[in-house]
Amino acid sequence: MQRPDWDNYFMEIAQVVARRGNCSRRQVAAVIVKENRVISTGYNGTPRGITNCCDGGCPRCGSDTPSGSNLSECLCCHAEENAIVQAAYHGIAVKDAVLYTTFSPCLLCAKMIINSGISEVVYHQRYSIDNVSLQLLKEAGILIRPLEA
Repeated sequence: MQRPDWDNYFMEIAQVVARRGNCSRRQVAAVIVKENRVISTGYNGTPRGITNCCDGGCPRCGSDTPSGSNLSECLCCHAEENAIVQAAYHGIAVKDAVLYTTFSPCLLCAKMIINSGISEVVYHQRYSIDNVSLQLLKEAGILIRPLEA
């Protein structure tokens, strides 16, 4: 019997959660873990009660806008954001937790990670515009590391 180590176990859960993402451009997920227990999950897509992105809920994602541009017009919430907000919605503290994400965080999510008290970020793939966010996380003393497959 071959059991995955903790990192791979939680990243595999994140990859399943990503399949729930309703963004028409990319499916991303985040899983927040404390003491080797999942305490929150999140995937990317439009806010609760808003037409799903894949059903036309986000005009930017449905357009031919190049990746990485006009991000302020996107109605979708990011996976890390949703995982943190979902924990808050249910009154669950994320201080000192580990966040597993299928893509490294953007700048907005990095700021949320720092302010929420998460202590470590493990990511599967690099997001193309994450240089500033990774530097900010490092400066804040948050351990960030790629998961080697």
